[in-house]
Amino acid sequence: MEPFTCFMDVENSRSYIDELYSEENCKCQEAIVCLKNAVIGSNKKKGSIISQGIVPRLIALLCNAGKPLQLRIDAGIVLGSLAKGTESQVHSLMRFNIVEVLITIIFDPSTNERLMEACLGALQTIVQYPFAPLDLIHSDINNIKRLIQIASPRSSFACQMYVVNIFVPLCHSSHQQKSLCQAEVIPFLARLMICDNTTLQVPALKCLAAMCFTNKSVSNIVHATYHADRSILDILTALLSRTRDVQVQLSASRCLTYLHRAGSLPAEDYRIVYKTLPCLARLCSDEFEEDTRATAAETLAYLAEIDSELQRLAAISNHLIVSLANLVKCPSVLSRQGAFRCFASLAANDEEIRKRIIEMDGLMEEVLSGLKDGCAEDHSVWRPLMDLLSGEPSLELQTVVTSTICNLLLEFSPAKEPMLESGAVEMLCELTKHPDPALRLNGSWALMNMAFQAEQHVKTKIINTLGTDRIFQLLGDRDERVIMKTLGLLRNLLSNTLHIETIMSEHSSEVLRAVSLVLDDPHPPEVKEQAIIIIGNITAGARDEDYVLQDEKIVKKIRDFLVANDNKLQMGAVFVVRNLLEKSGRQQILRQWGFLENLEQLLRMTPQHSQFYEDIRDEILRFEYSEDH
Repeated sequence: MEPFTCFMDVENSRSYIDELYSEENCKCQEAIVCLKNAVIGSNKKKGSIISQGIVPRLIALLCNAGKPLQLRIDAGIVLGSLAKGTESQVHSLMRFNIVEVLITIIFDPSTNERLMEACLGALQTIVQYPFAPLDLIHSDINNIKRLIQIASPRSSFACQMYVVNIFVPLCHSSHQQKSLCQAEVIPFLARLMICDNTTLQVPALKCLAAMCFTNKSVSNIVHATYHADRSILDILTALLSRTRDVQVQLSASRCLTYLHRAGSLPAEDYRIVYKTLPCLARLCSDEFEEDTRATAAETLAYLAEIDSELQRLAAISNHLIVSLANLVKCPSVLSRQGAFRCFASLAANDEEIRKRIIEMDGLMEEVLSGLKDGCAEDHSVWRPLMDLLSGEPSLELQTVVTSTICNLLLEFSPAKEPMLESGAVEMLCELTKHPDPALRLNGSWALMNMAFQAEQHVKTKIINTLGTDRIFQLLGDRDERVIMKTLGLLRNLLSNTLHIETIMSEHSSEVLRAVSLVLDDPHPPEVKEQAIIIIGNITAGARDEDYVLQDEKIVKKIRDFLVANDNKLQMGAVFVVRNLLEKSGRQQILRQWGFLENLEQLLRMTPQHSQFYEDIRDEILRFEYSEDH
């Protein structure tokens, strides 16, 4: 205990600190042990050590191969402990090129394994910070390969654990993901995923998920990779089992979610429909920790975001809506944010699901209690929300607030009219221009909800304020979710016969050009399906003009979609044809365009006795009926 007592005066006793600089190894060792024991868990002492200029001495001891091994190891441990301090303290370490120092020792083939562990531990802590110089590792693909060698099955458990945790923040950009892939990180991660040790499995799964996120080329490689005669997809699916650790289940479900959203796994794949979605819905239930439930809700929101069938399945899965309603009541922002995003995702395309969510007993009251202002008689949520956005809120606060606004702007919300009067349309239209994709998404999403079953004057104000040029820009957004919500906005604007005629009489060329833009671009079927629904709405609601039939390009697209290799596009095209045939005289025009021929081909492609088969046959019969009459 005496050395530790001696250290307690380190802030005031320069003579003690001088022992760190002693050439007598035993004195130096004694001082550094005291130092190591004292800085653990104390940011104040960490700050004191850094401010007194001791870091360069610790680095010198760490790098000096002539010093005793234990002294060098303890110096590395102290540096690692300092790296667990405040962000400003870590910035101070950066000024001494700490990452370069650690990498040099780690990549030295002669480094002792225990010293290696100390340096890897310090490096693992530092690279978690967003300002860490990760390019020092990514600058040479051999650095990645060397780390994989260091974490071989023959190495210590600590080395494997530190290396896989180092990889997690190294794979956020597409360039970094590609670099890790080229260095054969995926087989390394697969080995750890099947090791039955949660400490190694969870970071391995997190790394794999980060590599797959919005990266189709990497996701395709993961899809095709096998380890120990098992595909990675089968490994991930097995890790969703209830018998696995909860964090393993959650991390594996995120991997499969990102594989799906990157385009490597279709929405109808059994691993998505029967494994991933039910697992995430189950993890949202009250039996799990709050942070697990929040992450599961966020992940499920992303999984189902652009697929209406997944939204429908999720809404009836494992009492999910009740679980999310309970999650809203949790105190943390992340929990409420996750629940609201999942609610919004489920309700994106289905009015019945939307109504079920809003009518959940006590749900809106919970929102009000969490966000109402200090005025006891003002129980509306919109005013404090608008006040929050009127200043200079943080990006995180803006995201949470606008997510809540998305839910408040549905047709049956009492907050809708007063929010409109308070400049909500102008604020949301400005939000769609924000450089942050999450805020552009929330802006377009809230406008979509605002237009749902809205009065004509509300729709007119949205169109005039947003402008057709901005609609074109949103439909060309690099974030697919923004495109989906903008299409949802157009769909809701064009959802009433009178409103359709009014809007199309003024903006027909712009609306049809916007829809055509989406149909021409290489979007997935789920996106194009929304554009086709808009065309169907126009054909059903426009009474005075044949707007769609006047656009040869769109007519040809609809005709070709009848025989496309995708059921969503086929069903959408049949929906348009059905609406077109409601007005007499159009059958001959459609026959000349080749619609009847394609319908007959589609009928041959469709299983008999299905409802879709009957729908197609009905439209063919309408052609034949028109010939007889």
